[in-house]
Amino acid sequence: MVKVDDAVIARWETQGSRFEVLVDPDAVQAIKDGRDVDLTDKLALDQVFKDAKRGDKISEEHLERTFHTRHIPSIAKTIIQKGEVQVTTEQRHKLQAAKLRQIVATIARNAMNPQTGAPHPPARIEAAMAEARIHVDPFRPVDAQVQEVLQKLRPLLPIRFDVAKVKIRLRGSDYPKVVGDLKGLGRIVHEEWLSDGSWSGVLEIPAGVQTELYEKLNARTKGAAETALVK
Repeated sequence: MVKVDDAVIARWETQGSRFEVLVDPDAVQAIKDGRDVDLTDKLALDQVFKDAKRGDKISEEHLERTFHTRHIPSIAKTIIQKGEVQVTTEQRHKLQAAKLRQIVATIARNAMNPQTGAPHPPARIEAAMAEARIHVDPFRPVDAQVQEVLQKLRPLLPIRFDVAKVKIRLRGSDYPKVVGDLKGLGRIVHEEWLSDGSWSGVLEIPAGVQTELYEKLNARTKGAAETALVK
């Protein structure tokens, strides 16, 4: 259970009544992002209120008439999905910082500098966002904000979402050490075993993953992997 002092108030007004729950802010953010969250242990109190700050509770009969259930976690999810969230200034700053990190990570993973073909480091993206004075909404999904952020970054950074294709050649003995990483980072679009026992393949990855790919290949193969960008 989340502590009362750490919880936020989710509020929904309908049919002349107001319904409030005290809930973990991270759970609220996950639900607003479209993820499925079990709220059983995410509520500060297993109760729905007319006014959470005053402690005015709503009867089970009233809940049943409105939500057709008395299951508090299910009711809380509906309130979060349909209503609004009341947060303190400190809570909002914390949630905005978390959402900012998610947006930066998404852009860094998927975007590249079209002039060089290289990914932009997260620090560069975050600095450009600060320069552009981009407002991050803590309760809007990441995907819904990323495209807006990209539009505002383009006057400051050469940037676009893209994929890269990398041709890779591995020693046969290195292949089992690496194949899991390759599949985790992208999609193998072509592969073959060569006459000398080595493996050759083309991996399609988000443009921003190139550095991570090369680092993992070097670590796993002790620098023996051969790579080349496919134009």
